[in-house]
Amino acid sequence: MNRTRRLPKKALSADFQRIYSRLADKPALQCHRDDESANPLLIRWKSALVRARPRPILRKEFWAFFAGLTLLFAVFAMLWREDNPAWKTWQARYNGELDTSPVPIAIRNLTPTMTGKPELCVTCHVGIEDISASHPAQTFGCVVCHGGEPLALDADRAHATLRGGRNPSDLSAAKQSCGQTHCHGGYADSEQNHVDRVLKSLQATYAGGIASVRYTFGAQSTPLAQFGLDAIADAEQKRPATALPALGEWRPLTDTVEFTFQQNCVDGGCHLGTSPAKPQSYYYRSTGCAACHYLYDDDGLYRGQDPTIPRDLPGHGVVHRLTTAIPYTQCDHCHNRGNYSLKQMAFLPREDLPPIAAPIPATMPTEGRRLKEYYQPIAEFTKCEYELNCVDCHTAQEAMGDGHIYGSKKDAQSVQCQTCHGTPASEPQAAAIQDPDELAMRQARINGRPDFLAVGDRVIATERGELLWAIKKTANGFLQMDKVTGQIYRVPLVMGSKCEQDGKTQSSVYCHTCHAVER
Repeated sequence: MNRTRRLPKKALSADFQRIYSRLADKPALQCHRDDESANPLLIRWKSALVRARPRPILRKEFWAFFAGLTLLFAVFAMLWREDNPAWKTWQARYNGELDTSPVPIAIRNLTPTMTGKPELCVTCHVGIEDISASHPAQTFGCVVCHGGEPLALDADRAHATLRGGRNPSDLSAAKQSCGQTHCHGGYADSEQNHVDRVLKSLQATYAGGIASVRYTFGAQSTPLAQFGLDAIADAEQKRPATALPALGEWRPLTDTVEFTFQQNCVDGGCHLGTSPAKPQSYYYRSTGCAACHYLYDDDGLYRGQDPTIPRDLPGHGVVHRLTTAIPYTQCDHCHNRGNYSLKQMAFLPREDLPPIAAPIPATMPTEGRRLKEYYQPIAEFTKCEYELNCVDCHTAQEAMGDGHIYGSKKDAQSVQCQTCHGTPASEPQAAAIQDPDELAMRQARINGRPDFLAVGDRVIATERGELLWAIKKTANGFLQMDKVTGQIYRVPLVMGSKCEQDGKTQSSVYCHTCHAVER
């Protein structure tokens, strides 16, 4: 049986496929499979068509060309980066965008006296502010607190080993940074071990909120706190009567009210260890120690001189600086913003303040703004409660903890109205400053008010013995300095006034009966 075959069309170009098809269909040009030489004309056409077909670029040649081009670009990019490193960009931006004296474009070295080891951090962070007067960069540098790679000029390498990300005071890293021995930890005087105190405080354990939810929904039979966000114990045998020996670790089961509470309120709420779930106007703040001591504007914008920090991106502190002069506006980034609803297990923000309400005009007088922002509309308060700042009444031991574990704000509180105003029968309790290096004197110096106190001055003492450095007794009565503004107030006393309250029950709720401010 005779069979014929045709040349494969896929081997030919489109133009020659058409010619070859027409020739191959003619019987005179067909050849037998076993005798292709029988038709020399068709064989010559086949050879001509194959020679005329366009030659494709070989695969190996293409990839060799591509690899060479890639290498060329890589070398060019490397040379460009060597001539134009990121740090030069930041220094040029610092010189061009900020109203400051220009700096030479060069690698900048900082060798802090504490470590004696060079650091290149300020090569990029050329305009960054000293974190505080107590932590000058020339003494401390950057790495002792932040960690990181001190000699790296590439951002990714330099920041790869930072403690706590950009916040070394986050609770996850505070012991390794702020709590280092002879920084804010490792002292025989527990008052100076600030990180240990904070980790036991109500703001860190959240024991009161957890106990309230568990007791309300029947998960525990008593309102006494049993759990904190982490297990923690107080090893001291001598504790205040209201303090707890320990807290267990709280880990709610899924599909429970507690788990909903954790998701909606604890994670991304006001707990010191988490940032707000929805960063927005009035809610911007940091975590850990910086939640209080690192100030944020309501709009969350940076207004300092570090060129690496964008000035139009919310979520940054006002400047790179810690402070003990904490204004009420910083406290309000967590407090007085609304209420937690047990029924809905959700946070309900105030409707009279941003971001729900319109922004408060910048032209509003200070007193009117404070009255609007300080307390919720349902709250009662006296003039001193809103005229002063929160830190003027709430002491360091109350806010940061005193080293013991408490299950509610009432148990942790030691300052009430009578602490400063006395009772109908007696003046406030006072104690004399005996040593220039005792805690009250150190607090005055750290707060930038070293001239307010002197050895021999008598200051108000709380029922737990904490000395209030900003309120002293003088020949003209008790005088109080506002820790934020420095303004001096005369403290009115109950004794000698027409007040009829019982001195034994003179807490703020009783004082509001007569002295509440009307809005």
